[in-house]
Amino acid sequence: MKTVPAALFAGFALTLGLSFPACLDAQNPPSAQPAPSASTAPAASTAPPASTASAAQTPAGAPLPTLQARAKLVIVDVVVTDGNHHAIHGLKKDQFTLLEDRKPETIKAFEEHSAPTAAELAKYPPLPKLPPGIFSNYVPAPSGDRPVNVLLLDALNTPISDQQYVRSQLLDYLKHEQPGTSIAIFGLSSQLVMLQGFTSDPNQLRQVVEKQGGKGSIILDNTVGGEAPTEALSDQVADLQQQSPGAGLQNTGPTYSDIVSNLKTFEDMQQTFEYRLRIQYTLDAMNELARYLSNIPGRKNLIWFSGSFPLNILPTAEGGDPFASQLNMEHEYHETTNLLVRAQVAVYPVDARGLQTSPVFNAANAGSRYSNPSAFTRDVNRFNQANVAEHQTMATMASDTGGQAFFNTNGLSQAVSTAIEDGSNYYTLAYTPTDARYKNDFRHIEVKLAAPGYSLSYRRGYYADDPDTPGTTTAGSATPAPDAANADALIGESLMQKAMQHGVPGSTQIVYTVRVLPDAAPGVTENDLAPNNVANGQGFSPIKPPYRRYRVDFGVDPSNIVFTTTPDGVYHGAIDFDCFLYDPDGRVLNSVSNKISLALPAARYLSMMKTGGITFHQEISAPAKGDTSLRTGVHDLTSNHIGSAEIPLSLVKNLPPLPVQPQPPAK
Repeated sequence: MKTVPAALFAGFALTLGLSFPACLDAQNPPSAQPAPSASTAPAASTAPPASTASAAQTPAGAPLPTLQARAKLVIVDVVVTDGNHHAIHGLKKDQFTLLEDRKPETIKAFEEHSAPTAAELAKYPPLPKLPPGIFSNYVPAPSGDRPVNVLLLDALNTPISDQQYVRSQLLDYLKHEQPGTSIAIFGLSSQLVMLQGFTSDPNQLRQVVEKQGGKGSIILDNTVGGEAPTEALSDQVADLQQQSPGAGLQNTGPTYSDIVSNLKTFEDMQQTFEYRLRIQYTLDAMNELARYLSNIPGRKNLIWFSGSFPLNILPTAEGGDPFASQLNMEHEYHETTNLLVRAQVAVYPVDARGLQTSPVFNAANAGSRYSNPSAFTRDVNRFNQANVAEHQTMATMASDTGGQAFFNTNGLSQAVSTAIEDGSNYYTLAYTPTDARYKNDFRHIEVKLAAPGYSLSYRRGYYADDPDTPGTTTAGSATPAPDAANADALIGESLMQKAMQHGVPGSTQIVYTVRVLPDAAPGVTENDLAPNNVANGQGFSPIKPPYRRYRVDFGVDPSNIVFTTTPDGVYHGAIDFDCFLYDPDGRVLNSVSNKISLALPAARYLSMMKTGGITFHQEISAPAKGDTSLRTGVHDLTSNHIGSAEIPLSLVKNLPPLPVQPQPPAK
């Protein structure tokens, strides 16, 4: 297989802050020698899906180079306001006291951030212009001290009527938006979708909001919204029992109590299943947002418009199986908050339903429905219990990430203004914990201010997990897996599948550039798929020739890849390169995947980290007719960090192919 010339990436990669003048070719690592028991592929063949490189050992007695000392740094953003919720500026480092688990910590770094004035606001820096056929998942950071704001319109957990109210409130906010405010808009249904990338153009934002007419969620109890409470079948049977005890039942058949209990158990199980789906979809979306924002420096403000959702459902006390409705997804929530905190994302949940009262007091419900006092009490208790659980979840997520929750208010426009204002005026405190061990425990953070009378908003703690060590639970389960290595692999597979979905925002945990060019001139087709392509398999939409083959060349920033060392001084890494081909409806048509292992001597590793990069080559076939898009991805199998980007092939299908590079004689 032809390798990617190192000089190819040198020009454009440097513009992205990457340096690839001496790229490491992952297909032909340096000092590569086959292991004694391994077979060597013929020189003319393509690289196998798993190619392993072994490197020469460091000479005996030679001292291993010292790379760097690694220390855990905890960053805490603190918003300080007075009694009128106005930001306080000019505070000094020595006025703050910071404690972890009630023990004082030394503040190693201190910085004040203020919202830029209209005169200070500069245009959002454009993405460096890349040559035709070259793309990147790099996301440019805002200039200066400019904050980044994300609006998340949650159709999954919000009734249609409330979505329409959110739309009207956002349009009202955009009328008075401060010029230069940088905002991106995302939508959530069954998956996360980017509706508008970062822009400070209010007209562009307004056009996106106006197009959002509302979408009903099929797994939401009340899809449309409104004041009428949903009456379950078990409730109707229970009411009938109150009105006509024993009517219509045989002496030898089930009693009303049995019927109500069985119906209640079934309904609770169904509701728990729907809750689990909604929670899982929502946490997945938060994870994708964290990965998308992870390489943008500084604080990010995520303003989440939602009808909310409870993380814990307590056992029911209304008959039936008391544990049928019990649900706890604290572990999944723990992993999500870890990702958000490490990406420096503060969540501002906003209850899209506004100020709420129990629907039992609505005039539409007057009459026979609540002639039974127990039915009235039952619906009041249900409303209050659900409200408390949902608001508690919103408050917890805001507290754990350093944001603020807004509920029981109809002023959603003012909530957006407050969130952006708070997220633009804050102090950043950083410290190295006295207890530097990773023990997977929760560490409580407390910040005190010498001056009295001020309110402080900040995240109240963090989970002391090793960021380079993936979790040891199976995806979607809070039960530890018996085999941690297999569990990590399953989690990694699940994360990569989600990152490679069509239309999902690209992940930036691993920054890379990718060149996509046709293998032959326009109009030249072939009847065979490219090597190692997987098409027409289970779950794929069928494709047939003629095909056009595309060459895909990755250039990966090696500082984003985690390497481990062995006693012989060799650095080991493992990377998965993926390409998925999609049609306009999001159906997968073809794919190619390669997992490679690297083993580098210390000198080569140091050279690569200082001036080099990692390149990899793949080829994929696409139908010659029709529109398709190519989803590319890089997965660090050691840390489970991911980079991904999607490229419409319409941008490259008419480009000339890359000239074939002359190859040296085979040795």
